Amino acid sequence: MSRRRWKSIQPTSLRHALELCKDFAKDAHNKGVERIADEMGVADHWSLYKWLQTGRMPANLIRPYERACGCDYVTRWIAASAGRLTIDVPTGRHCTAQDTQALQELLTTAAGRLLAFYSKSCEAEETLAAIQAAMEGLAWHRGNVSQTQQPQLELEGQP
Repeated sequence: MSRRRWKSIQPTSLRHALELCKDFAKDAHNKGVERIADEMGVADHWSLYKWLQTGRMPANLIRPYERACGCDYVTRWIAASAGRLTIDVPTGRHCTAQDTQALQELLTTAAGRLLAFYSKSCEAEETLAAIQAAMEGLAWHRGNVSQTQQPQLELEGQP
C-alpha cells in the first residue's frame, strides 16, 4: 500500500477536512481519536467522534484540533469555501529541484483533472481541489520570488 501524498490533498467538504486531519494524525504521528481529544483538552473522546461524524465541531476547537493533529485541513477548507487561497508564508529561500518538481506535479494534475472533467470522466469536487492546490503552489512561489529581495531568517528546521 502506498503512502498518501499529504501536501497535495485538498479537502472537498468540512467533514472530509475533519477526516483528513484525523487520518493525518494517525498516519504521521500515530495518534488515535482518544489521544487527539486528550491533547485538545476535551474530556470525553466520544464528543470528538460525534463531531467527526456530523461535521459540527465548535469553532473554538478547530485550532486545538488541528494543532493536535499536526495539520490544517479544516482551516484550508474554510478559506477555500469562501473563495480564498491559503499559502504558507514565503521566506525568500532558494528552492530546490524537488520544490519545482512538486509545483510541476500540481500543475500537471490540475490540467489532467480539467481535461477529465470536460470529458465528463471526473467529478467537479476533484477538479476544484486540484485547481486549488495548483493555485496555492503558484501563489507560494510568487511570494517566495518576490521575498528574495528581502529574505527572512529560516528558523524552522535548523539544528
